[in-house]
Amino acid sequence: MKVLLTGGAGFMGSNMIHYLLRTYPDVEIVNFDDLTYAGNLESLADIAGDPRYTFVKGDIADAEAVDKAVEGVDLVLNYAAETHVDRSILEPKAFIDTNVYGVYNILEAVRKHKTPRYVQISTDEVFGAVMEGESDESSKFEPRSPYSASKAAGDHLCKAYAITYGVPVIVTHSCNFYGPYQFPEKLIPLFTMNLLEGKTVPVYGDGMQVREWIFTEDHCRAIDVIARKGNPGEVYNIGTGYRVPNIDVTKKLLELTGRGEDAIEYVKDRPGHDRRYAINSNKLRNELGWEPLTSFEDGLAKTVKWYQQNREWVDRCRTGAYKEYYEQQYGNRYE
Repeated sequence: MKVLLTGGAGFMGSNMIHYLLRTYPDVEIVNFDDLTYAGNLESLADIAGDPRYTFVKGDIADAEAVDKAVEGVDLVLNYAAETHVDRSILEPKAFIDTNVYGVYNILEAVRKHKTPRYVQISTDEVFGAVMEGESDESSKFEPRSPYSASKAAGDHLCKAYAITYGVPVIVTHSCNFYGPYQFPEKLIPLFTMNLLEGKTVPVYGDGMQVREWIFTEDHCRAIDVIARKGNPGEVYNIGTGYRVPNIDVTKKLLELTGRGEDAIEYVKDRPGHDRRYAINSNKLRNELGWEPLTSFEDGLAKTVKWYQQNREWVDRCRTGAYKEYYEQQYGNRYE
């Protein structure tokens, strides 16, 4: 089986490449990635010489490059995306280019080449804040940031192409990922590294925003079973049911890094910050037999240990662009 995995140098894409190569001896993987700020080929250095793996530098917003990459593959897994809400508030255009126009280019290429299957990786943030209950696959979209709006637009395109053209696309909505190789701008890697380095951690508002968390390996397993057994044209939610306020995640990280609560620094909340996410994954569990295997406590401990042991990887991620973003994002929010 030949797999085109877009965004394979990023956090979840690189984890999925490792997973596929470990799991399937006969798989052939083409990693199509533009190597933007969050793309890091060092995350794949250990498999760079594997004859089953090929890297192609390319942007999914480039229709010609996408068409060439899709030709002849059996499965497309689209991990290529701009994903950080804070960055979408600062620079929304990049999110439209990648998350909307890029998805359109993939759909057109899959349609043209009659690719057997395409899995679109999306987010529970398209449903907006869920103050009570859970979002299931039929819940309406209520995006509240440029990021979630761009992902919702891409998801709508996928559904339209499935209905109109019979494109065999499956859309997945997942809760928050965490684990090794995550660029240090998201909550868990950012806070982990700050704490390990003796710095404070910037907690938005009162820290009571509730998020649901999934460890990378469990998400890889979910995408694997969806790609193999899921029904084209369908949507599958990927969630664990483990929901916790951000301040509680922060305190768990304090424990794992040996820091006290004086390391917490509350900062002004970001605009339109959704208060709670909760996703119902019963369809995936009941129809395809998937279950998460890693508890949040175990996954978080593994993640912190990985960052402790891979500080050079983190240091090389922290370019001047990252430092500029960090100062712009958090420097003027301390109360």
